[in-house]
Amino acid sequence: QVQLVESGGGLVQPGGSLRLSCAASGIIGIYDMGWYRQALGKERELVAVITRLGWLNYGDPVKGRFTISRDNAKNTVYLQMNSLKPEDTAVYYCNVVKNNNNYWGQGTQVTVSS
Repeated sequence: QVQLVESGGGLVQPGGSLRLSCAASGIIGIYDMGWYRQALGKERELVAVITRLGWLNYGDPVKGRFTISRDNAKNTVYLQMNSLKPEDTAVYYCNVVKNNNNYWGQGTQVTVSS
């Protein structure tokens, strides 16, 4: 059974930074990993993806501010978020795609407010 456990969310002031982590278990091999977010009343949107080949893709709102990385030895994906804005406030979800199967974490809340 695949499990994704996120950590690192919280409350931060505008301009601050946070680092999210997502550890995957119950999955073998190489797969794509990424982050999505969903703000209140909005649809879930792409934040960043790192493919099994190491290719990166970012959503336009976060380009230049967020960085995705992964540690394959630990089955973990990270999201470094800098220069946070109030509009980054959302629940952030970890995502793994393998063999066309989508797996999701439970989500971690990120709130950017003064």
